[in-house]
Amino acid sequence: MNSQFGERIRELREKQNLYLRQVAPLLEMDTAQLSKIEKGLRQLKRELIPILANILKVESEELLTLWVAAQIIDVTSGEDVALKAIQVAEKEIINIRKKMEK
Repeated sequence: MNSQFGERIRELREKQNLYLRQVAPLLEMDTAQLSKIEKGLRQLKRELIPILANILKVESEELLTLWVAAQIIDVTSGEDVALKAIQVAEKEIINIRKKMEK
């Protein structure tokens, strides 16, 4: 059950020649937890995304976008109407943002 979020974290970590054992303590977790996050078996706490982005030298928005997408997939993947529901949610988010801009 790989996720784009986990795959991207692993890719960025390996690109910088960082080991799980180097990154995990900076997030106050053990290597097994970080490994599970990279494999998509566990979710990273949202508040750790800016810290991880700093460690991996990437914009927080990139990781946050992938993290939110993973949350949506986790909640909707088993639903037959998942795509329709996402489209409805997208329209609602657009409406909310328009109201906030006024």
